[in-house]
Amino acid sequence: MADLPFETTLHVRDHCLCLHAQRAARALARRFDDAFRPLGLTNGQFSLLMSLNRPEPPSLGAVATLLAMDRTTLTAALKPLARRGLLEVTVDEEDRRGRRLALTRKGRTLLARAVPIWHAMHAELDAQLDDPENVRQGLRALTAT
Repeated sequence: MADLPFETTLHVRDHCLCLHAQRAARALARRFDDAFRPLGLTNGQFSLLMSLNRPEPPSLGAVATLLAMDRTTLTAALKPLARRGLLEVTVDEEDRRGRRLALTRKGRTLLARAVPIWHAMHAELDAQLDDPENVRQGLRALTAT
């Protein structure tokens, strides 16, 4: 059995989009988690709550699709937010098997407090990137498939 040359390891380290995306995602998550900590939120919880800020309560499936989560993971993520009174899960009146998700007044208030933090973090991040809109477009292109 032939050994894999170390040069191959270095090439993968330097060129692997998946590795760089994962590292960047973890670094971004840590920064946003730190920023949202005074509100008792994680970056994932902020995204989840923001996904519920709609004129009509979305279905569980619609939120899972938007957040690229499976339903089981989403259901687990909803529980602590529901216990805090930030959202409510109700039966879908059009399909009794389905569930609808809605922000509560408390959830809307917390989300409104979190948005300025989100804006400030994005201003910092945009200042660090040469072309932040190009980065966003590239990430959207990768997730569109």
